[in-house]
Amino acid sequence: MPHVSGIILAGGKSRRMGGAPKALIPFGGRPLVQAIAETLGSVLPDSLVVTNTPELYAFLGLPMVGDVFPEGGSLGGIFSGLRAVPGECGFAVACDMPFLNPALVRHMAERAGEGDVLIPEAAGELQTLHAIYAKRCLDPMERLLRAGRLKITGFFPEVRVVTLTDAEIARFEDPTLAFMNLNTPEDLARARAVWAERRPASSPEAAR
Repeated sequence: MPHVSGIILAGGKSRRMGGAPKALIPFGGRPLVQAIAETLGSVLPDSLVVTNTPELYAFLGLPMVGDVFPEGGSLGGIFSGLRAVPGECGFAVACDMPFLNPALVRHMAERAGEGDVLIPEAAGELQTLHAIYAKRCLDPMERLLRAGRLKITGFFPEVRVVTLTDAEIARFEDPTLAFMNLNTPEDLARARAVWAERRPASSPEAAR
């Protein structure tokens, strides 16, 4: 099995969330990015954070790298992280996915050698920021970035892509939760309600 490192993308603008970094939103009694880092850390041997504001994430105690292509969007973030990780592959995840499931992460890491991209497909959509990318993807990614073409799936025709189905994902987590991300205050409220339902009623974290 190839060495899979974690890549946490923490470079979004958070415009629809009021401009504050989504990664630092309190969720379950801690910053959301901390929960994601701990989930990845429970499965993968190492992780790093892609950010242009490293001072905000020093508390995680993880290596950090800046964007090689500052205007490269999520594709640029994946490229920057993948280029820097020690592993042969990187599990790339957005910083605003509160229900990242460790069992699903483990399952995907165990299948990482099957393709250059291992990616869930849920409700007909490829989940590009809950996917594993091999370093063989770096060259085609860089060609897209230099051409100003920022669609993540744009390089997929040049590599071997393996998808996970809804049924396979559902063995570990409800797909509608596994890939939920927080773009608006309404998304956050809905996610906190789901989190509270999953926590024991006596837990002080249930309401935060």
